[in-house]
Amino acid sequence: MLQAAATQGPELRDIHLPAPPSWWPPAPGWWLLAILAITLCIFLLRYFYRRRQRRLRRRALLAEFERTASASQLDPPALAATLSAFLRRLAMHATPSAATLAGEAWLAHLDARLGGEEFSKGVGRALIEAPYRAQAEFDAPALVALTRRTVHRFCEKEVVHV
Repeated sequence: MLQAAATQGPELRDIHLPAPPSWWPPAPGWWLLAILAITLCIFLLRYFYRRRQRRLRRRALLAEFERTASASQLDPPALAATLSAFLRRLAMHATPSAATLAGEAWLAHLDARLGGEEFSKGVGRALIEAPYRAQAEFDAPALVALTRRTVHRFCEKEVVHV
């Protein structure tokens, strides 16, 4: 019996494979990838949130402009006065010193913002002349269109708060 055990050799056990690698804790590369992904998500969320806020402010500003323009559409002097006041409020957000501008300086400031001479030499002159006349004669739809273009230009250049 001993001899039979000796010829067979010692009893060997089967090879034990190591345990499969655990998923936790992840390797350092996965940590870096997770940090980058979280950072990217935060920046994207901030970007889209700011973009949405800007779009909402722009919509509110344009809606306020449309209300202002339509409220005094039948009275040309009142229309010129309200459009001038609206543009002044808008300009004060970008340039606080715009509150002190009057007359030709105000029109020159608006021309500089729009990039032309439509205020100082065009229909925009009605902003400083028409509010002080009992009967003002000017092209009201053209003034409204010019003001609308100016509002759009202000919205493009700055973040405007209503």
